[in-house]
Amino acid sequence: MRSVLYLGAAVVLAWPLAAAADDGAGADIYRTYCATCHGIEATGHGPMAGAMVIKPSDLTALSARNGGAFPVERVVRRIDGRDPLVSHGSPMPVYGDFFEGRDVALKTPSGQPILTSQPIVDLVAYLRDLQKGG
Repeated sequence: MRSVLYLGAAVVLAWPLAAAADDGAGADIYRTYCATCHGIEATGHGPMAGAMVIKPSDLTALSARNGGAFPVERVVRRIDGRDPLVSHGSPMPVYGDFFEGRDVALKTPSGQPILTSQPIVDLVAYLRDLQKGG
């Protein structure tokens, strides 16, 4: 009987970890590469935000700040370094090599494709899902 209780407790305690691991590649990438600055909730309040010259953006408000449309091209260019950010001192993220290679086409709202890596496509999909009201 005790072993059944221990097994039950282990399943209950492990369930949030399994759920977190199952919410997609974009979420995993975000937690690994972005949450330190932008925060777990993507509102710009990560633990490193206070040390940055330019404060991290609220990534949940990207669509709201762009007339309701998610700015795919701008987000891709910011992440892959084609539109560098001074606060990062180099192309964002500083983990650059992870986001290189494995290029795929991602369609922008205008229909024009933009080439970027699969990890960035996954991250953009996750950020799109985080938008307030969306």
